Amino acid sequence: MKRALHAEWTKARTVPGTGWLLLAVLTLTVLVSALAAGTADCTAAGCRQDVARTALTGIYVGQAVVAVLAVLTISGEYSSGMIRTTLTAVPRRHVVLTAKALVLTGLVLATGAVTVAGCLVTARLLVPISLTDGSVLRAAAGSVLYLALIALLSLGAATAVRDSAAAVAVVLGLLYALPLVAQLVTDQDWQRRLQRVEPMTAGLGVQATVDVGALPLPPWAGLGVLAAWAAAALLGGGLLLRGRDA
Repeated sequence: MKRALHAEWTKARTVPGTGWLLLAVLTLTVLVSALAAGTADCTAAGCRQDVARTALTGIYVGQAVVAVLAVLTISGEYSSGMIRTTLTAVPRRHVVLTAKALVLTGLVLATGAVTVAGCLVTARLLVPISLTDGSVLRAAAGSVLYLALIALLSLGAATAVRDSAAAVAVVLGLLYALPLVAQLVTDQDWQRRLQRVEPMTAGLGVQATVDVGALPLPPWAGLGVLAAWAAAALLGGGLLLRGRDA
């Protein structure tokens, strides 16, 4: 495992696209969050919306870049043919996938922490938000974990389908198309059931700091739904990686 981790870390820091994508996550997320905070409806008496969630709006956009980064972590090797070299150097395929997942998770957690902090500090200049409030800290920590889980979900999907474009389409469809489908459902009970299993809707519930009881699931339970999606994707991708030719 140590050799596999070293190899994956070397790839991550020597491939030019990794740094640019991580920078894009940071820049795009903070920018969108700042724009959202700047348009918040707030007065001296307070705000009419969940300011913490507004301050973290950029996560909706930044997660797409995280998905692309995660997909390229393995699909890029399939497109270049380097996957054969990787699997020759480390024949145990589950070790390869585990090493990729660990390095990717570390990078996204570090970038996510800086990004979320940037969103909240920027928002503090525009809207009244307490950076020491327990619910705000939960929203912040949950958002960082959310990005890491999106990365693992995307890595699993890319391992399963191997093609970059197809994997990105699958992940973005799960994140952005499923909520639209739920909105088209007229039956309120069924709509709520769908919202409970959607990876984005359930997962981003962790950002809520007001009207938490109105969420389809409690904040941490919603993040658990996303974790289940990520685990299922990694398990499925790992089984396919193990059972077929490179």
